[in-house]
Amino acid sequence: MQKYDIIGATGCATGIAHTFMAQEALEEAAKKLGYTIKIETHGQSGTEHVLTEEEIKEAKAVVIASDIDVDPDRFAGKHVIKVPVAKAIKDAEGLINKSFTAPIWKPELVGKSNSNITKNQSSDSIGQQWYTALMNGVSHMLPFVVAGGVLTAISFFWGIYSYDPKSAQYNLIAATLKSIGGVSINLMAPVFAAFIAESLSKRAGLVAGLVTGMIALNGGTGFLGALVGGFIAAYIVKLVEMCFTWLPDKQFRGLKSIFLTPVFSVLLSGVVMTLINTPMAALNTGLMDWLKTVQNVSPILLGIIVGAMCAFDFGGPVNKAAYLTGTALLAQGNYYFMAGVSAACIAPPLATTVAVLLKPKAYSKSERSAGYVNALLGSTHITEGAIPFAAKNPIKNIPAFMVGSAIAAALSYVGKVQVPAPHGGFIILPLVNHPLMWVIYILIGAIASGILLALIAGSDVKKARANGPRVDIFTGEVIEEDDKETSNAKENIVSNKLNPADILEEQNIKVGVKVNSRNEALQFLAEMAKEQGLATDSEKVYNAYLKREQESTTGMTDGFSIPHAQSDTIKKSKMLILKLNKPIDWNSLDNKPVDVVISFLIPQEDKSEHLEYLSNTAKLLTHKDFVDKIHAAKTPKEIKSLFN
Repeated sequence: MQKYDIIGATGCATGIAHTFMAQEALEEAAKKLGYTIKIETHGQSGTEHVLTEEEIKEAKAVVIASDIDVDPDRFAGKHVIKVPVAKAIKDAEGLINKSFTAPIWKPELVGKSNSNITKNQSSDSIGQQWYTALMNGVSHMLPFVVAGGVLTAISFFWGIYSYDPKSAQYNLIAATLKSIGGVSINLMAPVFAAFIAESLSKRAGLVAGLVTGMIALNGGTGFLGALVGGFIAAYIVKLVEMCFTWLPDKQFRGLKSIFLTPVFSVLLSGVVMTLINTPMAALNTGLMDWLKTVQNVSPILLGIIVGAMCAFDFGGPVNKAAYLTGTALLAQGNYYFMAGVSAACIAPPLATTVAVLLKPKAYSKSERSAGYVNALLGSTHITEGAIPFAAKNPIKNIPAFMVGSAIAAALSYVGKVQVPAPHGGFIILPLVNHPLMWVIYILIGAIASGILLALIAGSDVKKARANGPRVDIFTGEVIEEDDKETSNAKENIVSNKLNPADILEEQNIKVGVKVNSRNEALQFLAEMAKEQGLATDSEKVYNAYLKREQESTTGMTDGFSIPHAQSDTIKKSKMLILKLNKPIDWNSLDNKPVDVVISFLIPQEDKSEHLEYLSNTAKLLTHKDFVDKIHAAKTPKEIKSLFN
């Protein structure tokens, strides 16, 4: 069985492009950095490349890049970094570097911060929990919407009223297709609510969520009611489980999981959902009426709003808000709104094709190839192909995409185009009432964005040639230029990686240190920092060490620990190394005692520089030859030489 340095999981709400783009980005970054990696993908076809218990056990770090729940508790005891899926697409290399020093995942920390990225990016913040739950609901709901929408749309081939036995257009096949499609679409609300609740409250939430979703469906609150119902079910399940914690698990686990929790959760969730159904129905009706009013009164304004939303984050929450509104309106027989949404989603990838055709020299070979492929992706309503181009220069390129999408959507609304299916792109043209005009509207928007993208790329090339080499957004390699000014670009690149050797001095390495516990070792380091003039208050440094250990152990594997302290009493970043005369317990990942302590002193004002020192040191510890040599080293000079 192959062992992997890093394992991970990717997943997005639709489970189509983001999931696999993140997988590829992480695999390419790992290969570039010299690590082996395996990524489990959670797509629409199910979970693929499933991680085994043995692979999880052997891995040194875990990267979870997902907008849906991928069960992080199975990685308990590992360094785990959790981020939205888009983060892996944009900065896969950075995530891998940080993963080796990420906090240890503990199941009891669910709901608290388990990430060493900023707090508002933490997948365990309440906002990110809600977002993950929402995307989990969307991920499971979309197949029902797409299948139902397409079947219903196909039924219209026999006529708009071909499902009605009283109509002259009636056709049994059409009626059957519309009936099946209607069942699938009606499942949207209960499935959406169920998997929102399941993400937050696991299996018990699934049951209560299905019930609140059905109440929302029957009560006329639809998508909006299902969204609220999913969260109501999730938190009522948590409340019910909390109320029964006084019953011992050993004797009552079965009773609680099979009887008490589902019965009381369904009862309470159902009552609350029933009570709010009436005002929710009024709110839902008001929202739909407002959209219809805006559509009828100002289709251009609606197009600008919808287009900007769809191109703002390509499958993110803003994009999904527009798309889900469109799918909800489809279920109510409104086919106008989806015309603008689809146009706005199709235009961006087509715009990249236009851009690489207009300004080929502004793009690398692989970028041009991606632009050509995007013609196919865009034609089938797969917007994600535009993401790498947006990420290349988001401040300029995203507004350029938004302009084209807004134009395409506005023209679709002005032209009163109707699109009765939620997906499919140009494949569903036979179902569109004005197919040729709709294609023209989309192409106008794509050309507008393409021109802007080409102008931006051309300007960027001129600046890049003045400042240094350009980098291919797909391969990460330097783009070879045709002119002499940049023909030797690769030779002029200077690595900006921070070498731990830069902050390590021989006098800060101690061999044969006698301590009996982790805290004694930390106290020794704190006093050593003050003696060497690296800090002014040893007590504050010691407390900083302890605070970090309380978050999660810094004991690694193979007899190493990497404690670090950040304090306003520390003057500058430095590395301290202790070789102990005998191993001590450090609650390490492999449960082995520690005899080599590699410590970092971090000034309070340092925001991120120390992370690179830490990650680069952690990477060294993944190489057996380095580990063996540092264990065998007898003097500070020998140890110092290993980092040079």
